[in-house]
Amino acid sequence: MVENKEFHGRGAGKGMVETLLDVRNLSLEFATEQGTYKALENLSFSVRYGEILGIVGESGCGKSVTSLSILRLIPSPPGKIVGGEIFFEGRDVLKESYVAMRALRGNKISMIFQEPMTSLNPLFTCGNQVMEAYRLHRKVSKKEAREKAIAMLELVGIPLPEKRVDEYPHQLSGGMRQRVMIAIAMACDPLLLIADEPTTALDVSIQAQILQLMKDLREKTRTAVMLITHDLGVIAETADRVVVMYAGQIVEEASVKELFDTPKHPYTEGLLRCIPRADRTSEELIPIPGTVPSLNAMPEGCRFAPRCPFRRDVCDVLPPELRVFSGESKVRCHRHNAAVWNGGAQA
Repeated sequence: MVENKEFHGRGAGKGMVETLLDVRNLSLEFATEQGTYKALENLSFSVRYGEILGIVGESGCGKSVTSLSILRLIPSPPGKIVGGEIFFEGRDVLKESYVAMRALRGNKISMIFQEPMTSLNPLFTCGNQVMEAYRLHRKVSKKEAREKAIAMLELVGIPLPEKRVDEYPHQLSGGMRQRVMIAIAMACDPLLLIADEPTTALDVSIQAQILQLMKDLREKTRTAVMLITHDLGVIAETADRVVVMYAGQIVEEASVKELFDTPKHPYTEGLLRCIPRADRTSEELIPIPGTVPSLNAMPEGCRFAPRCPFRRDVCDVLPPELRVFSGESKVRCHRHNAAVWNGGAQA
């Protein structure tokens, strides 16, 4: 295998498929003292060139583990990918060498981590941290890298970039630090940006600015974004399509409009009922009862059954399949499988 074979250019060419990232039947296990447990099971989804795909679900559903699997950053042990394929521009990254993956990370695929204060190195200036990846992947001089860092800080909306480039993370606000993280991730003009809870712990006005920034960058650079969040409000404002995850599985996939207009999975319906709205009082917010099951206590049938208001006997014993509902809409629920729902209630 050629270690540094170049990936295709930005966007699919004439006659080529528009899929940038294609995850197929991805399964991941964690080995513990108590046993080996599946954290992801047969996960399949895709991201198109220039698209913003939202990955949504509660803490513990497998969102962050999915993103780290794509970059092959899961510590092994205890984690191990035990099945599936992850194609990026037609190449299975699970078969790439360590050297090839280092050339890919931060270059063609970049990631914004959840907490900028712990992700940024307090010992180096913000400019140095933007320059590092750019110099590594582009082999440019320090002067060129500094000019690029200033340009990136300006691109992400940081005022006085010529001054900020020499400042340290502790000298910036939380919103500014998050913008520096985005500047680092975007320095090499990646084809795919993975944003893991990019607005967590930021106040509402800064959240809106960061989300708008990501949409603007997508328009300017045609970078695809995989936006990971627990907040459906963020998804509504930003994403094109949505994947809803629960307990290591995809339970629903649809366009943003279809998901919000006609949610099909009880878990999605529950998440939507939890969104604060101007026309809804705090008493009208209905929390989903219970919690996401732990890896060592997964239900035998439908994983959402213990929390589901529509639960039937069949749900406790028969795991539902992810089925195409209409067009690109998919759902994992027995309610949308008439043969099982009507004929298997006493199964």
